[in-house]
Amino acid sequence: MAYLGRLHTRVPCWQNFPESLDKALVRPGRFDTRVVVPLPDVLGRKQILDLYAKPVPLDEEVNLELIARATPGFSGADLSNLMNVAALRASHEEKKKVGMADLEYACDKIRMGTERKSAVISEENLKLTAYHEGGHALVSLYTKGAMPINKATIVPRGDTLGMVSYLPEKDQMNLTKQQMLAHIDVCMGGRVAEELIFGSDQVTTGASSDLQQATSMARNMVTQYGMSENIGPIFLQRGELETLSPATREAVEAEIKTMVKKGEDNAKRILSDHKKELHRLAQGLLSHETLSRVEIGELLAGREIRKEQKAETKESSKTSKGGHVKGGVLPATAMEAGAGEKWER
Repeated sequence: MAYLGRLHTRVPCWQNFPESLDKALVRPGRFDTRVVVPLPDVLGRKQILDLYAKPVPLDEEVNLELIARATPGFSGADLSNLMNVAALRASHEEKKKVGMADLEYACDKIRMGTERKSAVISEENLKLTAYHEGGHALVSLYTKGAMPINKATIVPRGDTLGMVSYLPEKDQMNLTKQQMLAHIDVCMGGRVAEELIFGSDQVTTGASSDLQQATSMARNMVTQYGMSENIGPIFLQRGELETLSPATREAVEAEIKTMVKKGEDNAKRILSDHKKELHRLAQGLLSHETLSRVEIGELLAGREIRKEQKAETKESSKTSKGGHVKGGVLPATAMEAGAGEKWER
């Protein structure tokens, strides 16, 4: 907003990249007032969803608060698109009202892309994916500081063969050391599950992004957050690492490796102690493709999932024998990706 001369003329200006403006425009006395519009928090997302849901007939089971919790990082436009996609899907299914399954489908589609119903995946890869995602989920359940699970699926979307999504209780503004160490443990769970079930020679490239996430988190803890007892409370930018002495660089690299290796050891301990539960979870994913948090709890308790509970997955992609599909993982730290954590293969 600018005021020109005695006439007090107001000139509103919108710019997403103020650093690209000429310095003469942003110096004192010109455009002094800046209004920053951040992405909505969980309360804002709930209010936006309420607004866009007014013209849409919703089923009684719909809980927009849960959808708001599951969509950190979504803008108002994303939430509008989510409601439209859910309504289209309900219409395609010839439903009179939009249900939770439609909203969850829309959320997954916006985050991960459309289901690849035509993907041809061999039984071996499907089984490996089930154990990989089961490893992530199980380590998360038994690791203090890890976020609550929303669901696990082996339905392929985009470049991924499966994913475990999480439902944060609130928006994460900061992360504790415990939460970051838990993140590393969960990242290593998929690779450890592959090694535990199929052997070290059968570990696949699907864990590459898990390793990237775990290493990135450990590096940030050591060089930016001062959470290494051996290195101490220091802050080092990436370029500064090259200017350090060889001994200091080796110490930093050793500390990063120690953190990641400790996460791997924790994942091995958990999955070895709960190997029977890992088998149950993997078999459940192979049978039903997608499991909610409640259904995962039922499986781990040794109870069968009723078929009517899985009616919503009838439209899920059916896989058959065939070639290999490339896997991938999205970055997932609350600091870097808005706390919308997923571990995918």
